[in-house]
Amino acid sequence: MENKNVIYGINGPVVTVRDTDDFTMMEMVYVGHSKLIGEVIGINDHMTTIQTYEETTGLHPGEPVVGTGSPMSALLGPGIMSNIFDGIERPLSEIYKQSGDFIRRGLDIPSIDFEREWEVTLTVQVGDTLREGEIYATLPETPIVEHRCLCPIGVSGEVTFVAPNGAYRVGDTVVKLKLDDGSERELTLCQRWPIRRSRPLLSRYPISQPLVTGQRVIDTLFPIAKGGAAAIPGGFGTGKTMTQHQLAKWCDADIIVYVGCGERGNEMTQVLEEFSELVDPKTGRPMTDRTVLIANTSNMPVAAREASIYTGITLAEYYRDMGYNVAIMADSTSRWAEALREISGRLEEMPAEEGYPAYLSSRLSEFYERSGHVKTLCGRDGSVSIIGAVSPQGGDFSEPVTQNTKRYIRTFWALDRALSYSRHFPAINWITSYSEYADDLSGWYDQNIAPDFTKLRGRISLLLSEENKLMEIVKLIGTDVLPDDQKLIIETARIIRSGFLQQNAFHPVDTYVPLTKQYWMMKVILHYYDRAQEIVGASIPLARLIESGIGEKLIKIKFDVDNDHIDSLAGYCDEIDSICDEIIVKNKV
Repeated sequence: MENKNVIYGINGPVVTVRDTDDFTMMEMVYVGHSKLIGEVIGINDHMTTIQTYEETTGLHPGEPVVGTGSPMSALLGPGIMSNIFDGIERPLSEIYKQSGDFIRRGLDIPSIDFEREWEVTLTVQVGDTLREGEIYATLPETPIVEHRCLCPIGVSGEVTFVAPNGAYRVGDTVVKLKLDDGSERELTLCQRWPIRRSRPLLSRYPISQPLVTGQRVIDTLFPIAKGGAAAIPGGFGTGKTMTQHQLAKWCDADIIVYVGCGERGNEMTQVLEEFSELVDPKTGRPMTDRTVLIANTSNMPVAAREASIYTGITLAEYYRDMGYNVAIMADSTSRWAEALREISGRLEEMPAEEGYPAYLSSRLSEFYERSGHVKTLCGRDGSVSIIGAVSPQGGDFSEPVTQNTKRYIRTFWALDRALSYSRHFPAINWITSYSEYADDLSGWYDQNIAPDFTKLRGRISLLLSEENKLMEIVKLIGTDVLPDDQKLIIETARIIRSGFLQQNAFHPVDTYVPLTKQYWMMKVILHYYDRAQEIVGASIPLARLIESGIGEKLIKIKFDVDNDHIDSLAGYCDEIDSICDEIIVKNKV
């Protein structure tokens, strides 16, 4: 039968088909003789509008458009972990084998290897009732990740057949169900899920646990919760990508999904090289054993950039439903928003602020609201934490993407150009950044780290805030005219900035700092401040304490004290006491 659905018009990635009612909204279609992957995004009486996820060069009117009858979906199953995909979940390693260094259009490559065999253990028996989202089989996807096969959403019934434990391919039937309507359903090791729909869950938990990153300025001052959402805005060169790399390497999530959305190819190459070389500190295995990478660089089709974010969050939700804590890094949501803007312009939609579509805010909310700490359908606890980089042009945080993002996240790590130019990394500005999770997590910190952790954090924040006010005066009249108590605030804040907030990602000791060491570093610095106040209160010049060099020694704690010898930090308090007592005694004499 001849296909009457043919291309009528082409405008970049946007293709139109005239006078047809064969397609439905959000349906996945194949466009042209090359079978380019596309998605229906608009339907009216006369025209169906499709966005294609591949380059449309060479496409011409009259070529056929074929529907699939299903929405744009991700294939979920074993083989996702350790893989590298493009924006529409095609494995780049297989693309390279078939087309070389450049991606050829129309490649029909399955997302996961259907020929590879997995050693499967079945967890159900004949006669059991299997409900949607429940686990029916497990297998070792990597040496550190157990893949748990979940009953597809909307499918429930009585188990009538269970294959024996053994080696199976992804497409093999391992369980058969008798559904409520009497029909039979075969379950394999994989399933599909529409990328634009969030996966269902039983319930959401209130925020109660931090996502520990080992980065002091984050864990102590501006924490993010497991299941939380955070943004890292900053101009060019302020360290957004590097900060996300550190979080991906060191945060205590079980699974990492890294989405390179519209970033430069050399940055994605750096990610691939670093992750392949990095050893997971928790298991001693390569970091790639628990990482999924989605590489959609700036030279790839713009529509696929828009889809890559949804592909990444769908994979994250799938592993969350198995009971894992997942962290997804989106770098960057600004490039994603620019893709929305370009496609919106092609569709001749009415532009909103700075040319972005009017639905920019709702699209951002759809993405960030898929985070959360939840009870899954299989009764396990899982979470998805979203950390999105934002790249405002010229570092202007008043632009639409940054402002709309702030409506849906609760942690804002504002990167500062002046800090990055002075080689202070992470360049997170402690005045303009904030975390609304801090109060929610204070009980966890006080219970699991130290009873006074939250109190010390509050004092550190107050000193930094006081220093910021004093520096306005210093800019006008200098530090010489300030009284010693104010000079002490500036001196202590300098120690906090250089010795605590600044962190070296390339130093073997300083790249990751456990919370216990962070606590003791705060305790030592504040003990210095308290004893120095005694000296100032006794009318002894602060310069005598500064001349002792103890301040410089406190700055070097981050390098000098190994993470395995945190107990030695108590000795710094004793040394501070000794120096301060000596200064006070000499003054009395």
